Amino acid sequence: MNKSAIQKFAVWARRELIEQVSQRAYQYGVTVQGYGSPEDSVVNGRVLSDDEKKQRKELIRQIQSKGYDQVMEEVAYTWFNRFIALRFMEVNNYLPTHIRVFSDVSGNFRPEIISAALSIDLPGLDWDKVVRYIDGNQEDDLYRYLLLTQCNALNEPLPLMFEKMGSYTELLLPNNILREDGVIGRMVSDIPEEDWTDQVQIIGWLYQYYNAELKDETFALLKKNVKITKERIPSATQLFTPEWIVRYMVENSLGRLWIEGHPDEELRSEWKYYLDEAEQEPQVQAQLAKIRAEYAALKTQDIRLIDPCMGSGHILSYAFDVMIRIYEKSGVSRRDAAKSIVENNLYGLDIDERASQLAYFAVMMKGCQYDRRFLQRGAQPKVYAIPESNELDNETIAYFINNDPKIQKDFGTIVREFRDAKEYGSILNISPADFDLLNARVEEVRDDISLYRQNVLEQILPLIQAAEVMSAKYDVVVTNPPYMGASGMGAKLSEFVKKNYPDSKSDLFAVFMEKCHQITDKDRFQAMITQHAWMFLSSYEKLRQKLLLIDTVNMIHLGARAFEEIAGEVVQTTSFVMRNDRIAGYKGTYCRLIEPTTQQGKEDMFLAGENRSYKDQSTFSKIPGSPVAYWVGENYINNFVCGEPIIQFSIAISKGIFTGDNLRFLRKWYEINKKKLGTEWRKYSKGGEYRKWYGNLEYVINWKNDGNILRNYEKSGMGAEKYFGHLTYVWSKITSGKNSFRLNPANVFFDDASPAIVIKEKKDYLLGFLNSCVSFSFLELLSPTINLQIGDIKKLPILVSMAKVSKVKELVNESILKSVHDWDSYETSWDFKKHPMV
Repeated sequence: MNKSAIQKFAVWARRELIEQVSQRAYQYGVTVQGYGSPEDSVVNGRVLSDDEKKQRKELIRQIQSKGYDQVMEEVAYTWFNRFIALRFMEVNNYLPTHIRVFSDVSGNFRPEIISAALSIDLPGLDWDKVVRYIDGNQEDDLYRYLLLTQCNALNEPLPLMFEKMGSYTELLLPNNILREDGVIGRMVSDIPEEDWTDQVQIIGWLYQYYNAELKDETFALLKKNVKITKERIPSATQLFTPEWIVRYMVENSLGRLWIEGHPDEELRSEWKYYLDEAEQEPQVQAQLAKIRAEYAALKTQDIRLIDPCMGSGHILSYAFDVMIRIYEKSGVSRRDAAKSIVENNLYGLDIDERASQLAYFAVMMKGCQYDRRFLQRGAQPKVYAIPESNELDNETIAYFINNDPKIQKDFGTIVREFRDAKEYGSILNISPADFDLLNARVEEVRDDISLYRQNVLEQILPLIQAAEVMSAKYDVVVTNPPYMGASGMGAKLSEFVKKNYPDSKSDLFAVFMEKCHQITDKDRFQAMITQHAWMFLSSYEKLRQKLLLIDTVNMIHLGARAFEEIAGEVVQTTSFVMRNDRIAGYKGTYCRLIEPTTQQGKEDMFLAGENRSYKDQSTFSKIPGSPVAYWVGENYINNFVCGEPIIQFSIAISKGIFTGDNLRFLRKWYEINKKKLGTEWRKYSKGGEYRKWYGNLEYVINWKNDGNILRNYEKSGMGAEKYFGHLTYVWSKITSGKNSFRLNPANVFFDDASPAIVIKEKKDYLLGFLNSCVSFSFLELLSPTINLQIGDIKKLPILVSMAKVSKVKELVNESILKSVHDWDSYETSWDFKKHPMV
C-alpha cells in the first residue's frame, strides 16, 4: 500500500473540499459573514427551486446551531467519505449496478457511468432528465445528476453512509467534479487501484491522513493552553492501529474465547499472533478447566464483541475475519455467517460521526467480501456514533413518550444521560432500560403519520440504539482508546473523569481501561493497546491495584516507535489481553519488545518468540507502587523487600523553584554584574545534559529583595525553600538517556527541573549508589519514561555493604574531584581560573 500517496492525497483533499464546499455555499448566499434570510427565493440573481430553498434553509439552520466553519468541515468530510466509499465499491465490484462511477474498466478517470447512462439499471433515475442532459451536451450536469442518483440509490442498503436525496449536503456537492485535477480525478490517478482491492484498511489510513492537519492545529492550540474541544477530540486522538497489533489483540481475545472452548489445531495454526498459554500449576489448570467448560457451551451467534473507540473500524474488520472462520468451523456457510456476524456478533461506538460512518462502511464491505449479495439481505451492523440529546425538543419527546409512564421514566433517563455526550463518548455510564418497549414505540412511530415522525427516527432512535449498546456487557472488548492527558481535557470532561474515574483520571486511555473492564463479562476478555505509563507511574498506582485483581493473560510491551507514524520516545505503548477474573498463581505471558526501533522490528521479534517472560502478577505487589515488573527475577524483587528506602539516608527529597518565567528570572552567570552575585543573584542548578558527580552549574537566579520579587510572582513556585542552603545531590528530571546525579554545593539553589536529595553532610556511599548501574537498573523499572520524578527516587532500595563502604567513598571522592576539575577547566564555569593547557 502506497501510504505516501494516500497521505498526500488525503491532506490535499481536505483543503480542496472545504474550499469547494464553501464556494458552493457562496453561490447560495451563505458565507462566513452571513447568509441573508432563510426564506429567500432569489439568491445572487437566480431563482431557487423548491428543493434548493428547502436545502438552503436546512443549511442555514445547521450553521446557526454549529457555526459556519464547523458545517463546512462536516460537509467536506461527508463528501470525502462518500467518494472513498464509492471508489472502494467500484474497484471491488460491490456496486449493485456493477457500473463504475469514477473510472472505466481500465482504471482511468473516465466514469463508466456516463457512457452507460442510457442503459444503467439505477433506481430513481429520471430518463427524461438523462436524455435532456445528453442532448444538450451537458456532461458535467449529467455526471452530477448520475452521481447524486447513485448515492441516493445506496441509501437503502447503506443508509448511514449515503443520505436520501434532498439533504443540504447535496446542495454543496462541489462544482466541476469532472476536472482531472479535482478531488475525484486525483483520487483515481494518485492512489494505485491495487491499494483499494480487498484492502478495507485503506479507509482507515485515508481517515487518519485526512485529519492530519486538523490534528496539528489542535496540538498547536494545546501548546497555547487552549483545551481540546469536543469537536476536536476525534482529530486529536485518532490513531490507526498497526495491522499486526490488531491481529494480536483479536486473536488472543476473540480467538482465545473460542479456541479454549472448542480446541482446533488447524484454526489455531492460522492465527500466527496467538500466544499459547504459559505452563500453569495443577490448581490453576483446574480453575481454567471450569472456565473453559463455560466457553465450550458458547454458540457462535451468542458471542458479542465491541470496540468502544472503533475509529474507522479496523479492529471490527479483522474481528469479522476471525468470526467467519469460527462460523465455518461450526459448519455455517460464509453467506449465512456474514449476515449473522453483522446482526449478532459485532458492536461499535465512536464519538466521531465521520469515523462511525467509515466503520459502518468497513463492516458492510466485509459482508460483501464474504457474500456478493450481502447488500440485498437487509442486515445492518450495530455500530453507532454517540449522539447527544441537547437539541431534542420537548414536543418531540412528549409525542414519543405518548403518556406512557414506563417510557417516560426510561427515555427521560436516556435524555439526561446523553446530554453533552460527545464531550465524554463511550466512557458514559448508561443505565439499563426496557429497550424492547422503547424499540416497539419506535416501530409504532415508523408507521405513524405525524409531524414528529422524522424527528423520532433521526434524533430519538439513535439515542435508543446507542444506549442499548452502551448499557450492555460483552464477551470481548477490544480497542485502541484515545490518548489524552488531563491537561488537554476541557472543563466538562475533566470534571466528569475526576468524579467517575478518580483512579485513572490522568489520561483518557486509563479511563478507558477501567470502562472496558466494567463492560466485560466475568471470565471474558478485554484487549487494548495503550500508553505504557499505567504500568509504572505513581499516578496510576490505584489503577494497577485494581488490575491486579484480574488476570493478565498476555502482554506485548512495545515501548517507543510501535506506530511508524510517531517518531521519538514520548509515545510508548503496550498491548495486553486480560481475563475478567483472578486465579491465584496464574502466570501470564509477557513479550518485551522495547529494543527494536521500528514497527517491523517489534513484529519480527514477537514472531521469533524472543524476550518472553512468564510471571505471576502477584509478585508485582512486592515492589513499592506495584509496577508491572514482568521482566525481573525473584532476587531482583527481594532487593525491594530487604533494602532500606533511600529517604532514610537524607533529610528530604524535594522539588526546587519553578520561576514561571525563566527569561525574566534566570541568566547565565557571566551575563550579570559579578559584584551582584550572592546578593541580587544567587547561584542556581537547572538540570541540563547527562553529567555525573559535579557540574551543570552555569545559571544564576534573580534573588533581589531576598527573593520577594520572585516569591510574589503569581506564576512562580518556590518548592521546598527551607532546604535552600543545604548540601544536595541533584539530577535532571527530564532525560532521554541514563540518569545522572551530581553534588550540588550548599550555596547553590536548585530548580524544579533539577530536584534534590537534601543531606546534612556528604554521603559518598549514597551518591555512589545513585550513579551505579544498580540504581540505573532499578530506575528503568520504577521510571521507564523520560521524566524521573521525586516519587521514583523515594522508592529506590539501598543495601549497604559495610565491607565496601571505604572503597566506595574513595572511588566517589576521586570521581567528584575529577568532575570538578573537568567542569572548572572551561570558561563557562564560575570557578574557572585558567585553561588546563596553559
